[in-house]
Order: sequence, then structure tokens, then C-alpha cells
Amino acid sequence: MGTEILEIFNHLLLSLAVIIVVVLIARSVVAETKYSPILIIVVFGLALGMVLELTGLSTPGLAEFPVVGLSGSTTIIALIATFFVGGQKLRNTFWKPKTPKEDDVELNNEEVLLGTKGTQLIFLVRAFFILIGIQSLYRMIYPTGDALQNTYPLLAFFGIAVAIILIDSKAKVKNKRQYLKRGLIELVIILSILLLGKVISDLINPLIALPQIFFAMIISSTLGMVFSDWREGPTMRALLFGGIPIVLAGVFITGGTRLLDAFSLDGMLQVMAYGFFGQLFWMFVGIALLVFVGKSNDVDILAPGMAGSLSHSGLTGACTAGDIGEVAKERAPIMINIPFFGHLFVFTILAISVTRGDLLLIPAILVVLLGVGLTYIALKTLRRAEGREKEEIKGLVFFSLGWQLVAVFGGFLLLDFAGMDLESAAMANSSAISHFGLFAAVQGGMFESVNPAFSSVALISFIFAMPFLIHPLVFGMFGKAMSNDGKMPKKAVAILAILGVVGVLFSLIFL
Repeated sequence: MGTEILEIFNHLLLSLAVIIVVVLIARSVVAETKYSPILIIVVFGLALGMVLELTGLSTPGLAEFPVVGLSGSTTIIALIATFFVGGQKLRNTFWKPKTPKEDDVELNNEEVLLGTKGTQLIFLVRAFFILIGIQSLYRMIYPTGDALQNTYPLLAFFGIAVAIILIDSKAKVKNKRQYLKRGLIELVIILSILLLGKVISDLINPLIALPQIFFAMIISSTLGMVFSDWREGPTMRALLFGGIPIVLAGVFITGGTRLLDAFSLDGMLQVMAYGFFGQLFWMFVGIALLVFVGKSNDVDILAPGMAGSLSHSGLTGACTAGDIGEVAKERAPIMINIPFFGHLFVFTILAISVTRGDLLLIPAILVVLLGVGLTYIALKTLRRAEGREKEEIKGLVFFSLGWQLVAVFGGFLLLDFAGMDLESAAMANSSAISHFGLFAAVQGGMFESVNPAFSSVALISFIFAMPFLIHPLVFGMFGKAMSNDGKMPKKAVAILAILGVVGVLFSLIFL
């Protein structure tokens, strides 16, 4: 038993070192530029995973480093914080706003590593322990029987304890006891939302298989609206800054170990091709609509608009961490929340489709048409906004919901017409738009029963990670826009949109 405790403690520290180093290297590479570290996390994470597998240090799936895999499975926890903030901003933007309480924290802005300030480093480390601690507590309550099952109590203890007590000594906090107390309350609330989402999902499962993330989003957003003047504690601050980058680092390292293995599976080439070219298609056709039709060529509109309309994990992480400016940071949580209300359509139709074994075509087509209508209203609103913030936010709200419905169900329809089974289509569509909701649903086993030939739960980390190789273009364009007074180069947008159209057609017709 003593050896097992020592082994899991070593696993925890090694996983912390691996994931934090990946994120810190990414931040160092893009330091003093306008680019987001997310794109470096993608490449470095995949490369590290592949090296681990090639050198024999790990098998596909990273079974030898289970805590790294555990951190990559905490998607919902990271998103709960974003949904809460989105609910706050929705309330304070559109209905009886509450005056936010005065901030009682002055962050330590001394650079301790290239591209990372003192408090930011603490946020990253704390975010890791928060994610591990909450997920371990959750799996103690809902056992999975995995390799870590006997050690979850120890992981939960270390995770929660470190998350509570870790604080930057150089940050100026008016009342540290109150600050840490808020962090503890936030930990309890996040775990409660996670559990309540699971309970509701299980209760209605006999009627319709809506995933846990859908209910977690509704509960978290509603709480954000009710407590719209809540002053963020250390838990929320850490998750908003470092939660998504740490989740993605875990996902990409795990996905990298499956890089070579996945190519040998039947049907995976088409899944990966659509995922890869779909990144260009849905991202840059969406940007082209905003730029050329909506006359809204400004990164303050484009970044939150595309983060929300695609539930895009990379842009979501970049926006909430402040990598694409303060305006995008403020607007992104609103735009990320809005389309998740549209997931009532998404997950209802998909849940029924899973039960049938194939896609419900007529409802899917109707939802796409609804999405087209909302997108038209959004573009018309943005054309007339003329810099008025409320009008811009209103237009972005319509666009986030409309373009998401088009992208999700348009993608499923294209893949269905191309003859792809529903489980493969779910993986392909999730990766093509880097969609957090679909990723979490596949990761949770929503589509697992559709195709017994392979496990989508096992493969989703790689499939989701693969199209992120296109992210140097995505973040390169946003970085260039930020260096160009917020304006995207129009010719480049048009070329990338056309390449996306050609690539998607190629992946559907010729593969």
C-alpha cells in the first residue's frame, strides 16, 4: 500500500510538471507577440505524446500516465466556470444589471518566466489541482473502475487541499481569509453543479439521452445570472485563466500517443480529413460572413463571435485568458453561453438519433434553416451597429446561436449524405469545429453504442487534437489582426474560406 501511495504521488507530480511545462513553453514562445499560446500547446502536446509512444515510455492512450489522461477528461469542470461568468454578463448586459462588487485583489505582475507573470503561474498550478481534485471527488461518487479508482481519495485530498491554500504571496489581497473562503465556496458549487448535472441526466435518460454538460451549462449559467455581482475567488480566477489550456494540454498529449495507431483504422482517414479541412471551412466561412456581409472586421467582434458560434475550445481558451484583448475577454463568456441554450435542439435530436442508429434528417434540416435565419438577422444587425456596443453584442448573440446551428447540423447532414455512420460523424464534426459540447458528449460515451468496430471514447482525444494543427493559421490570422489595429486581412480570409470549401468537398467526395 505504501508503494502504491508513493507511486500515485509521483504520478501526480510528474503530470503536474509535464502539463505545466507544456503550457509555460507555449506562453514563452508567443511572449511579446500578439499570438495565443494555445497554438503552441497544440503542436507541442501532440509531439510530446507521439514521442512518449514511439520511445516506448507510453502505450496509445497514455495508460502509464493516468493523471495526465485524468486532466484531459475535466472539460466540463473548466467550462462550468466560463458558463457562470457568461450568465453574469448576460444578466448585467440585458436585464437589471447589478453593480459588481469592488475587486479586492491586485495581481502580481512581475514576470517570473518569459511570458508568464507571478500570479499567472500560481493560477496555472492551482487550476491543475482544482481540476484533478474535483474530478477525483466526482469519480469517488461515480466510480469508473479505472486504474486510479483506489487512489482517487488521495488525489482528491491533494487536489482540494493545494487548491484551497495555494496563493501568490506577492499578490495584494485585502482580506486573504475571505478570498480563500470564496475559493472554497466556488469549489463546492462547481462539484455540486457537476453532480446535479449527472443526476438530472441519469433521471431523464430513459426518455432522452441528454448529456451531463447540457444540464451543467444551464445550472451554472442560471447561478451566474442570479449572483451576477459575485466577486471571483481564487478558484474561478484560476479556472478562467488556466483551466482550458490545462485541459487541452492533457487532451493533446493523450491524443499524440494515438497519432500513429489511428491511421490504421478503417474510416479514420475520412474522419480526420473532414476534421482538418472543416477547421478552415467553418471558421473562415464564418469570419468571411462577418467581414464581408456583416461589415464587422474587428477582432473584438470576430474572436468572441467565432468562439461562441463554434463553441470553439481554442478560441474560448484564448479569449477567457485575455490573449485576444480585454474586449474579447469580456464578450466571449456571453457568446459561449448563448449557443449552449441552442443545445436543447442539438442534444435532443442527436440523442434520438443515437437511439435510432442514424440521423433524424427532417429535424436536422429544419434546425439548419433556423440557423440560417438567425445568422441573417445577426449579420443585418451587425451591419447597422456602427460601433454601438449593445447592438454589436445583440448581433453577436444571434450569430453565435445561428452559425452554431448551421455548423453542427450542417456538418452532420454533409457527413450523413457522404455515408458516414453517426459515431464517426460525431467525432469528425466535433473536431471540425473544435466544439467543446460535442467533444464532452463523445468523451462521456453518448455515441459509444453506434459503431462497435472502434471506441470513440478512446479515439476522441486524438481526433479532436488532429485538426488543431491548422491552428497556426487560425491564431496567426487573429494575431495579425491584433497587430493591424484589430482588422483581419480580407484577401487572406477569402482565400482560406475557399480552401476550406475545396478541402471539405474533397474529404466528402474522394475519401
